[in-house]
Amino acid sequence: MGSVRKASAWLGLVDDNDDERYYDDDYSEGTESPDAWVTDPRVEVASDVAEEKDRRIGTVTPDSFRDARAIGELFREGVPVIMNLTAMEATDAKRVVDFAAGLIFGLRGSIERVSTRVFLLSPADTQVISGDPAAHRSDGFFNQS
Repeated sequence: MGSVRKASAWLGLVDDNDDERYYDDDYSEGTESPDAWVTDPRVEVASDVAEEKDRRIGTVTPDSFRDARAIGELFREGVPVIMNLTAMEATDAKRVVDFAAGLIFGLRGSIERVSTRVFLLSPADTQVISGDPAAHRSDGFFNQS
């Protein structure tokens, strides 16, 4: 299709029948083998590799205080947890933050506020590096001196 025709089709001045040219009439549903979506055994699934190397981060968006258990279970396993409390009522969110504070105190972790009502819970053996641009200026990528 020429550029003038494409522009005319985009503006709605002519019918865009370009898609019909590429339609394959021989396609039929269900012709794929049942094993079509099985992962090649030589390929390691990212989640399996991450779990083996302890490189996992959990994200939990609780609806109520009852969901705090999921946060505690992940954190007890040594997984850093991003806790998003934006979907909760203010009173329940405060209870979850209090629960998380007790959790990190008991397991010697740390808690950081990422944004409004979003927190990062880090286990004791995890170092959180600040994203402060001033801290990385001297040896940064764009240092042209």
